[in-house]
Amino acid sequence: MKGLNRKDIARIAAEDIPEGFCVNLGIGLPTMIADYIPLGREVLLHSEQGLLGLGPAPEAGQEDSDIVNAGKLPVTLLKGASIFSHSDSFLMIRGGHIDIACLGAFQVAENGDLANWSTGPSKETPGVGGAMDLAAGAANVWVLMEHCQKDGAPRLLERCTYPLTGQKCVTRIYTNYALIEIGTKGFVVERIANDIDFETLQKITGAPLQLSPKCAPYLPGLMRDTGAHHA
Repeated sequence: MKGLNRKDIARIAAEDIPEGFCVNLGIGLPTMIADYIPLGREVLLHSEQGLLGLGPAPEAGQEDSDIVNAGKLPVTLLKGASIFSHSDSFLMIRGGHIDIACLGAFQVAENGDLANWSTGPSKETPGVGGAMDLAAGAANVWVLMEHCQKDGAPRLLERCTYPLTGQKCVTRIYTNYALIEIGTKGFVVERIANDIDFETLQKITGAPLQLSPKCAPYLPGLMRDTGAHHA
């Protein structure tokens, strides 16, 4: 039971972004979305340090150390991209101009609470970063993460046990096993990977799951209406 790999999770999320949306890419798995925006799709990718119009990762040898994403990895800039101050970037976020914030997480609760604080070594990207502002300011928050921790403990819970980054902010979760929406009564499975059934998915989830009557295969290359809305 492997589920999807990280590239496929990022690819599906990229395919789901509607035309014309402004999307912030957080540290970790979400930064990979920039490599998979469908050709011809007009999407403005935003990075909190002051970039709008991110493109995919550069080819080997073409990296520019001054052009990096939130995870400090090299990226490219598309034609018409903008570079601005960190403060202006957070004015965009706090002003409600981000349609979707794609974030990593350690835990998500069934009511949409988010926990994604980083408490790793001091040399790594510290603390909560801009996630608190994104959780509060974005019209939609999509989480991309592994369904379980390395020891098998669930990341999707009735209540988060880690300190919260934001309350009732997550709208959608992409894991290696399923795409799950936050509904009025908790987690709703909208798509599920081919190598896992609903009963097994429930066993590795720390909160009750509901199966959508429109549940579909969880695969890249299947374009659908996402239900995401503009800020």
